[in-house]
Amino acid sequence: MTQRKEFMEPNPMIEHIPRLRRYARALTGDRYAVDDLVQDTLERAVNRLHLWRPGREMRARLFSVMHDVFVNQRCSPRLEVELDLGELTEVMDKATQFDRIELAEVEKALRGISTEQREVLLLVAVEQMSYEETAKALAIPIGTVMSRLSNARDRLRQLTIGASRI
Repeated sequence: MTQRKEFMEPNPMIEHIPRLRRYARALTGDRYAVDDLVQDTLERAVNRLHLWRPGREMRARLFSVMHDVFVNQRCSPRLEVELDLGELTEVMDKATQFDRIELAEVEKALRGISTEQREVLLLVAVEQMSYEETAKALAIPIGTVMSRLSNARDRLRQLTIGASRI
């Protein structure tokens, strides 16, 4: 019995799954939609794995696929789900009460910026992708990445400063 070639060799996508989950969690804001988005992304990527050339950046390609899947799902009619970024607290296992309050303020502020700005902000600031990688992943010019990032940072700053004055 012969096995398919892509399952005989280590799959280059596996190491990126935690990053994809984190990005999907921040994009969707719905812990139940995360698994669906990651699964749909990986399914599409596996179906096109034969097009990937070794030596090329897999991470940027996966984020690009996720962006496309997310946009397609967002454009299709479905129920709106409240943004819940609460799972991001898993990185703060021993957070103080003050840390939790600050995180809640940041989560609320993230809901206040556009999806396009949030995507760029998350890829650059959280995933530490370069402007070029982000531009490729989102299929937009580098100038648009820089503009959206600047606008997202400004808007996030306004929202978090406004929240701290209350």
